[in-house]
Amino acid sequence: MAPLAEALVVGAGPAGLMAAEELAKAGVRTIVCEARPSVARKFLMAGKSGLNVTRDEPREAFVSRYDAPQLRPILAGFGPDEVQQWCRDLGQEIFTGSSGRVFPVAMKASPLLRAWLQRLVSLRVEIRTRWRWSGFAAAGLRFATPEGDRVLTPDATVLALGGASWQRLGSDGAWVPWLREKGVAISDWKPANMGFRIDWSQRMAAFFGQPVKGVALLVGNRRERGEFVISSRGIEGGGIYAVSRDLREGATLALDLLPDLTEDQVAARLARMKPAESTANRLRKLGLGKVQAALVMEWSRDAPLARLKRLPVPLAGPRPLDEAISVAGGVRWDALTPDLELRALPGVFACGEMLDWEAPTGGYLLTACWASGRWAGQRAAARITTA
Repeated sequence: MAPLAEALVVGAGPAGLMAAEELAKAGVRTIVCEARPSVARKFLMAGKSGLNVTRDEPREAFVSRYDAPQLRPILAGFGPDEVQQWCRDLGQEIFTGSSGRVFPVAMKASPLLRAWLQRLVSLRVEIRTRWRWSGFAAAGLRFATPEGDRVLTPDATVLALGGASWQRLGSDGAWVPWLREKGVAISDWKPANMGFRIDWSQRMAAFFGQPVKGVALLVGNRRERGEFVISSRGIEGGGIYAVSRDLREGATLALDLLPDLTEDQVAARLARMKPAESTANRLRKLGLGKVQAALVMEWSRDAPLARLKRLPVPLAGPRPLDEAISVAGGVRWDALTPDLELRALPGVFACGEMLDWEAPTGGYLLTACWASGRWAGQRAAARITTA
């Protein structure tokens, strides 16, 4: 009898666990090696404030939010509808919020992860924690383990090693030099979905931690309604993340503090106010809250009433890579076959955040990690079982 085919998955985040599920469903003995003491640490952290699994919107609109057309066939097989059904199949009911974002009813990531791990156990997936990949050996892949160095020689390997943000949770990009040594082309990392630095004056300290709501963000020809948070380090939050790629590439940012009024309407309201009224009182009568008024005085003290429809924001650059929610950069698409197999390393596949793609928050990141893990796992299984 021929020995049972064996596959190795390196990395136990959403992409790696999905690859393992597909390999095991195909009847392949599957081992998952994870460097950390527990699995899916970034997944659990991201779900603490509410696990946004996907976005409930037409598929074409959904895939248009990604900068990599190579993801289109991958997302066609596992997009928003499939993610929702997958969650239900794990016994996790989901709901769609007013913004179109989809969440488990339980909101947290841990119930979904527990149910998923139980399924993987039933499929006889073996998960080895504290097994840190340390590069290639002559015959396979070398791991540093609690029992010392070990070398595994699987029939196929799926790498799901993450990007280079949130290093404390395991995404440290340590794998980059090992793949480059093997001839794999990798684009340099850039922060994505990140905040931006602002050099605040001392008077803004009173507003640190407060949200800025009811504004429009003006970036080039784009106009995005959204909100963000003022912090001691700058500005961050969903509204900023939605335009972070353009800002990273050099676009300027301005705020429309009265997005529901035209410039003429603002001018007419100001004209009706008493000439002796203070600027603070005028801003209040226009409907600006204390935080918005503080931003006006911070950035336009010389002409506070003239820039309410386009208040320039003096950005001092993006926050560091390790503070970013996600990254751009990684394994280049021309280094991969359509099956996500590394051209320089036949039998080795890659998926998840380690690939060179970028998308906004709001369920897009997690869906693509699951979808690419599924795709890589299925293709790796096919390579083994048809060999």
